[in-house]
Amino acid sequence: MGRLRLLAAIASAVVLAGPVAAAAGVSPVAFLGSRQQPNGGFAEPGRAADPGLTAWAVLALVAAGSRPDGASAYLAGKPYPTTTDLALRVLALDALGSDVSALANQLAALQGPDGRIGAQINSTIWALIALRQTGRPTPRGTVAFLRSHQTRAGGWSWGIGVAPDSNDTAAAIEALRAAGMPTTARPIRRGLAYLQTLRNPDGGFELSPGRGSDAQSTAWAIQAELAAAAKPPQSAFAYLAKLRRADGSFRYSAHFATTPVWVTSQVVPALLRRSFPLRLPRVRRTFAPTIDPWRARGAGR
Repeated sequence: MGRLRLLAAIASAVVLAGPVAAAAGVSPVAFLGSRQQPNGGFAEPGRAADPGLTAWAVLALVAAGSRPDGASAYLAGKPYPTTTDLALRVLALDALGSDVSALANQLAALQGPDGRIGAQINSTIWALIALRQTGRPTPRGTVAFLRSHQTRAGGWSWGIGVAPDSNDTAAAIEALRAAGMPTTARPIRRGLAYLQTLRNPDGGFELSPGRGSDAQSTAWAIQAELAAAAKPPQSAFAYLAKLRRADGSFRYSAHFATTPVWVTSQVVPALLRRSFPLRLPRVRRTFAPTIDPWRARGAGR
């Protein structure tokens, strides 16, 4: 952990490049690295390490080209109480290079007769993304289940009978694309059109109508566009740049700065133009201070 903190400190001069550049300060990668705890997990300021948060931080760091040492051992030793927790664990451990065969089998075995995996639409979305990232075939009936639960408005919700939102809609688009659905397919086009109804004049996207723009919804919208081979609006990147803080984290919105590790973890892949499931590159075992992943990947260009 001492090495991680040292490298994060050395990397503190690294800044985001391109049109989304912010004032000089700590990079988002260095911020996330600084939040790793001695037990290998990641924690919000003032809180203990959390497996779900750790999975999101791992995915962000791997998207940026780094593998945080100790995270795989931490995640492997923690329970996963829900199907979505299990799916995120599979995604993170796979991204870290761990053998997730047994966990992926366990996840696939949770599929029900109607094609859903777990109890919710959200659990089905993330299970599908996790299975596809690990190279598993698309479970029969799962795509049909997701298609049947696309709302009239074109979006998806986290649960059956619940109003749609931007985050679950974006993740559903990523899942369907991972399952091989063409970018021209009607569910994809309708999903993207729904996301546009949640785009605001400030360049950001909101979770649901009337809530106002936030960083995570904007990041999810960007990822959905990327997954569908569309061009994310530059105004979305500009909106995120305005939420960048000097410590490398991102505010939730213009009005609130909360759960910075979670928010930053979900913003980083979007800024690096990476969607889920991650197409895993060769990664470095730790944080390399001489390499600026933001500049190397042309984030925001």
